[in-house]
Amino acid sequence: MRLIGICLLLFLLAPGERPVTAYVRNTQVGFAASARALQQAVAVIDEHNPQSITDAKVALKDCRINYKKLSFFLEYFFTSEAYVFNSPARYEIDEPYIEWETPVGLQQIEALLYDSVINKQQLIQDAEVVANTAADIPSLLYNFSATDQQIRESVEQELNRIMTLYITGYDAPLLKSGIEEAAASLTAISEVIKDNTDIQEAINYLHQHTDFDSFNRLEFLTVYGMPLQQQLGYPALFNHKNDIIGDTVLGRKLFFDNTLSGNKTRSCATCHQPDKHFTDGLVRNSSLLGGQLPRNTPGLNYAGFQHAQFWDGRVKTLEEQIVTVLYSKEEMGATDSSITKEMVDALVAYVRTLAPFNAPLDKYLAGDHNALTSQQQQGFNLFMGKAQCGTCHFAPVFNGSTPPLYDRTEFEVLDKDSIDAGRYGFFKVDFYLNAFKTPTVRNTAATAPYMHDGRYRTMEEVIDFYEKGGLNTSNQTMSTQPLKLTAAEKKSIAAFMEALTDEVP
Repeated sequence: MRLIGICLLLFLLAPGERPVTAYVRNTQVGFAASARALQQAVAVIDEHNPQSITDAKVALKDCRINYKKLSFFLEYFFTSEAYVFNSPARYEIDEPYIEWETPVGLQQIEALLYDSVINKQQLIQDAEVVANTAADIPSLLYNFSATDQQIRESVEQELNRIMTLYITGYDAPLLKSGIEEAAASLTAISEVIKDNTDIQEAINYLHQHTDFDSFNRLEFLTVYGMPLQQQLGYPALFNHKNDIIGDTVLGRKLFFDNTLSGNKTRSCATCHQPDKHFTDGLVRNSSLLGGQLPRNTPGLNYAGFQHAQFWDGRVKTLEEQIVTVLYSKEEMGATDSSITKEMVDALVAYVRTLAPFNAPLDKYLAGDHNALTSQQQQGFNLFMGKAQCGTCHFAPVFNGSTPPLYDRTEFEVLDKDSIDAGRYGFFKVDFYLNAFKTPTVRNTAATAPYMHDGRYRTMEEVIDFYEKGGLNTSNQTMSTQPLKLTAAEKKSIAAFMEALTDEVP
């Protein structure tokens, strides 16, 4: 193994201006110039001249690539400025204060440039903000200091972004510049970790395979990305561990205990059945008050990796989720104080064990390259690329916990539901109307029906829904553009879903 720590230490402790500061100062010049060029290209857009719009898209791509040469630094040390440059092209809600940030930056400019009607005034405003903020980066460096551990963490987080966000097209879904952006980001990392041939080989691979739709993400991850993480001593992306504290034996016993329910007829396992990957196979289960529950039963596998529980995310922790269900008059109907903290803690401990990571994909990534068929491999590449599934269902859990820190959960509006307001019923914010948590798609092939209301009975129906761009509702957060998947590509994605099915104990 190379002397990575020594290389980082030398990089940080060079005499005079630290190399990381000098790198950012020098690289900022090119980024600021590309931001100004984007501003100029936007200023001369003429809706009657398609070439002017194309030129603006080219300038945007160049600006994005130049930003990625600085993203490892800005995203870690100056998150507010990074938000201006590369935040999602939609309103972000700051909870619990119910304040929101208006979309701004390069992702928003992309959305505006690809809109059917060009909002030139908004484009000019956003381009000006980006250009002015880029020009002001040197002021951030005044008296800047960083420890070797901070630099190391900034690189670790950037590697996770490359592997989960950049190559999936998360922040440039329409430009499809993610592969070139990943190369720019790795090039920046090579300036931090000097003389590392493995980083250079990964950069070379990215430079040699720039087409977004045909890029072999599985090969990149297994041959370059994951080995590089291991070589640098970083936690492996596809080797998530869940901290389990508590009595799991007692928790399992309680999970199957009918006496926890008010009428002694129902246990947790009534709706979360182990042989069905902890779902129930129903559109909606029955309510203790009669009729059906309002929503499809979500699976419990990998629930410990979520930062919001229930379809509407109304509680944050497993402890809150369990207590809420136990005392729900419709679900478990507990009516007294017989539910102790010890019992809740034991149930939490047991639920945290429900993360097997033993699906065929996991075996393939662990080195068994016979674990996936060629069709499933193609399906993975489509899922993480052209089909844009991986831009909401983030690897490795393939749910809405957002990389690189996985410390927040995304909510999406896919269509207009006149019956169920979704998260809006919990947070009265217009942007949450019909918004629901993005669940994991691990075990999804074996846990039909799908969506919060169980409306789709087959995986093919779900894929067709996304392929068409949803239902094109006014506040839809997913792209309304058709994915243009072929029949063969749809079958490959469905086959990959099978490769996310864990072994049932």
